[in-house]
Amino acid sequence: MSFRGEKADQTCTSFNHISHHDTEADLQLDSHQPVYDDLQRVKDQHKTSMKSKYESLFEGIKLQENQTLLNRIYTQLYIIEGESEGVNEEHEVLQMEKRYRTFQDTPINCNDIFNPLPEPGCEEKRREKGRKKRREKKDEIKTKIKTVLTKGIAGIGKTVSVQKFILDWAEGKVNQDVDFMFVLPFRELNLIKDHQYSLHRLLLGLHPELQDLDSKIYDKCKVVFIFDGLDESRISVMFSDRQKVSDVTEISSVGVLMSNLMKGDLLPSALIWITTRPAAASQIPSKYINRVTEIQGFNDTQKEEYFRKRISDEHQASRIISHIRRARSLHIMCHIPVFCWISATVLQNLLKQDLSAEIPQTLTEMYIYFLLTQTRMRNQKYEERDPEKPLQSNRDVIVKLAEVAFNQLMKGNVIFYEEDLKESGIDVTDASVYSGICTEIFREESVIYHRKVYSFVHLSFQEFFAALYVFYCYLHKNSEILEMFLTGMYRTYCKNVPLDEFLKGAVNKALSSKNGHLDLFLRFLHGISLESNQRLLQDVLIHTENNPESIKKIIQNLKEDQQNNVSPDRWINLSHCLIEMKDISVVEEMQAFLNSKTKEKSLSLTQCSTLANIILMSEEVLDELDFNKYKFNTIQCRWRLLPAVRNCRKAL
Repeated sequence: MSFRGEKADQTCTSFNHISHHDTEADLQLDSHQPVYDDLQRVKDQHKTSMKSKYESLFEGIKLQENQTLLNRIYTQLYIIEGESEGVNEEHEVLQMEKRYRTFQDTPINCNDIFNPLPEPGCEEKRREKGRKKRREKKDEIKTKIKTVLTKGIAGIGKTVSVQKFILDWAEGKVNQDVDFMFVLPFRELNLIKDHQYSLHRLLLGLHPELQDLDSKIYDKCKVVFIFDGLDESRISVMFSDRQKVSDVTEISSVGVLMSNLMKGDLLPSALIWITTRPAAASQIPSKYINRVTEIQGFNDTQKEEYFRKRISDEHQASRIISHIRRARSLHIMCHIPVFCWISATVLQNLLKQDLSAEIPQTLTEMYIYFLLTQTRMRNQKYEERDPEKPLQSNRDVIVKLAEVAFNQLMKGNVIFYEEDLKESGIDVTDASVYSGICTEIFREESVIYHRKVYSFVHLSFQEFFAALYVFYCYLHKNSEILEMFLTGMYRTYCKNVPLDEFLKGAVNKALSSKNGHLDLFLRFLHGISLESNQRLLQDVLIHTENNPESIKKIIQNLKEDQQNNVSPDRWINLSHCLIEMKDISVVEEMQAFLNSKTKEKSLSLTQCSTLANIILMSEEVLDELDFNKYKFNTIQCRWRLLPAVRNCRKAL
């Protein structure tokens, strides 16, 4: 299944028939127009249109040969009632790693998000109260689930869940009491945020097959509105009562229409489904939400199912699954469906070339090989002169994309528009060149009014490209960028700063971030600093730095006992940085410590962070974690070990 981007191309729509210059009089519909007498035919046309739009996924450029039927490769996602607490402001990869062992026993099928879950022991209670009470209770619960908010980190499958929900309805499999489903992606609505519409006119623009539908019909039908990608919204959605809209023909701003739908002032009988990344969820007041669900991605069984559906060669699929299991950092990342797709693409390609090929062990290697794979495929497609050096012929484009990635990462943006690209010196008239150079990494979508929207296929790609840009700037002595990561005298003499001191500054900047938004960027930056990875990227970097002494200092800096006031989970990220640099000495040391019969050795801060990481990444849940069995250098060591409790049945 291609989860190649949270926002699939099929959501793109054309608003050409709605003019920028429509006047209010033009938009008002004739209130005396007779109610459409063949509602069933319109409903059938709508279902047919939705089925056609959502039955396929596209891998790469939206061409016929890249089309894949969703039902053939769809793998069920793990969706739970409620949400994980206390991590919504942290980096999304950290959230996913924290929840690695928190999968619950009662998942929800995405088709059932508006249906109540059975309550424990409810059958016995209902029998006592009689059949009438049971029906009343059921009706009461059902009426409460009007608005559902579904959270999930980038790439976890929110939009694909929406697509499957719509497709199953359009094919007549489920939710047949629903008459119409309308999808309103925020990345498209952003482009008309300053325009005025009535809700009815807006929906006709999205669905031309409904042109004959009378505005009075909404109150007589069961309708579902899906607001996809709240985290991508640049629209001010206000929930005050000052701008109240209750008529589908009343003209207002897009933001006001959205808020009135969510509040229930506009079409109060409509069901609302909102999807978002966790950090943006607070934009909707909790009093307007009846149920919160969370997509937690693939559990271990679903990962294997995905790879076997995606890879037809059974032997190859088994080998890839086996490799992912051994590389624990990759295995945990595969809870994110889009990372499964990245891994399958890279590993399939490598195994086809050479069955004995050494395959990537780290995140940085995986992303470098993915970039190489995509640019090589592009060069072969367009018959470039030197297909063996795919990065060299595309160097300028890749560096510009990397600059966009870094600038927008520092601003917290994951969706880009023309003005964002211009800021990084990209001519928007040639922007298709940038998306065409690596179609699986940087996407260009034509949406409302045929205007363009751009994004990286996943947040982690943006962070990888941002790290690539910063390392490029280090090698080419770009003082403006280097100064952002340095303090003291090194800030003054940044062009001559040693690599180990520069990365030390990057560590300090990442650790000073309250929500850890630079943590994955930091992992990639350390990974790229390896000479072996620089060689793979040499055609982009031009220069490389090979200084074994500097690498030793970088590793030592990561291992040093730093006493900053930082949460234990943030320190664990430094263990991942060591893994990216292929230094597993502390891991081996702690494995030997765990296997030894005596625990007399005092543990340092770094060793405690590493021990916590080992326990968290273990396939086995630890029966008991007894802090009293260990000796610690400082009281802070206990604090560093605390995250390990999440993968233990009992802690003392």
